Amino acid sequence: MGSGKSTTMRFIARGLEASGQSALPLHERTDPHPVRATDELEHWFEPWRDATPQHLADRGLAKWTAFVEATQNDSAIPVLDGQLFHGDLTHLVLMDADSALIFHYIEALAVVIAPLNPFILYFWQKDLEKAVRTVCTERGPEWIDYQVNWKLAGPYCVRKGYRGLDGLIALYHDYRQITDDLFEQLPLAKLAIENSRRDWPSYESQIVNALQLPARP
Repeated sequence: MGSGKSTTMRFIARGLEASGQSALPLHERTDPHPVRATDELEHWFEPWRDATPQHLADRGLAKWTAFVEATQNDSAIPVLDGQLFHGDLTHLVLMDADSALIFHYIEALAVVIAPLNPFILYFWQKDLEKAVRTVCTERGPEWIDYQVNWKLAGPYCVRKGYRGLDGLIALYHDYRQITDDLFEQLPLAKLAIENSRRDWPSYESQIVNALQLPARP
């Protein structure tokens, strides 16, 4: 949350366009979203009310498969913010999916998207508690209540007894451990950037070099 996903998605899309390639930026709030498995559920915000973790994972893989088939021969390069380790993966964790299902889902997803020759950019911050508290301060009490009321109502957080802002931070400690492990095992081109300093010119330079895009003027 607040790590710079959407801003970086737009930055990469502009870089692709500047290099003469067509880009298809897909914001996480695109509705309907081509790869989001919860969109057609009645309680899309609380998928545990409508689906099992296995059902959601199967839906997610089907959506990604259709997306790859629809875009792999398209000249426009899709640029997505957060849909690998955000979105449906967040819901699987909140649904209390077991770790084997989560790891199998991402392993299968890596195979599905491989024909697109994907590049995975992973933002992380060493001091996770500080990162969460910073974005909460920036976005205010109403946003904090929204995050807490939504996420801590999930079966995983209920089982763990997580409550309030401290519970949200505890959830993200758990979540980061999962995504760190998943990222480490991904058999795809990838780059991890620790972005707590918010030195965006430096981060953008790393991204430009990794993707071989034109240098930003």
